[in-house]
Amino acid sequence: MTDEPRLTAAMTEIADRLEETLVALLPRGCGPEARVFQAMAYATLDGGKRLRPFLTVETARLFGVPDSRSLRAGAAIEFVHCYSLVHDDLPAMDDDDLRRGRPSNHVEFDEATAILAGDALQTLAFEVLADPATHPDGAVRAGLVAALADAAGARGMVGGQMFDIAAETAGGGLTLEQIVRLQRMKTGRLFDVSCQSGALLGGASESDRAALAAYTQALGLAFQIADDILDETGDAVEVGKQVGKDARAGKATFISILGLEAARERANILALQAVTALECFGERAGLLRDAAQFAVGRRT
Repeated sequence: MTDEPRLTAAMTEIADRLEETLVALLPRGCGPEARVFQAMAYATLDGGKRLRPFLTVETARLFGVPDSRSLRAGAAIEFVHCYSLVHDDLPAMDDDDLRRGRPSNHVEFDEATAILAGDALQTLAFEVLADPATHPDGAVRAGLVAALADAAGARGMVGGQMFDIAAETAGGGLTLEQIVRLQRMKTGRLFDVSCQSGALLGGASESDRAALAAYTQALGLAFQIADDILDETGDAVEVGKQVGKDARAGKATFISILGLEAARERANILALQAVTALECFGERAGLLRDAAQFAVGRRT
């Protein structure tokens, strides 16, 4: 059973500390480039569940890693996540005017600035990971850089977005297996690298990393099914972005393939699989277990 007050308190604590880390890492200045600095901050600060950095910090705690290091790694992943949202919202992509309850980056600024802000957030992520402040061992830092590059690039998140665009251009028609693969690339890989980064910081064993991979594979799909459910049944004000777009566009989703109730059931099964994958960590992984239940029960 999920301990909701405990999870809420832990997520709030990490989110607040992450916000301080993000503010410290974001560039500031008053020259001609200041507009892109402002757009980067707008895309990154004061919003989102911060679930990915939460996973990084909580995983790192399993292995005794100081929060000062895991918060930097979590911030790097959040920079990549936020860059992807800025680019996803562009008219050439998903064409969304609302994000986290306020105008999307390209609406608040302009398309060119939004593109540049996304580019700059992506590169800032790797600058953070390469800094000795993230970990004194260069081999660990290189591992973090390689893991995030693989998760975010053409074989991961970016490849998943291309898969999604290609499917929409072709008029949908994806099978359930194809949707699973698409979402594991587009959404799941950042969840995976969030936990794997915590494990890399802590020098985790291969068996522990395999358990975490099983956890995030189930968690990522459960999270995406919950997203599909929110797009079908949620309220735009509560969710903080437009809803119903997938159905209007005729996109293949877990809902369109399985139906609403079967999708809910599958999400719950996946959450249980995620919880089970953490058995080797015992009670130390209690908050990570709670996060799996949160992923399917959330309303935003």
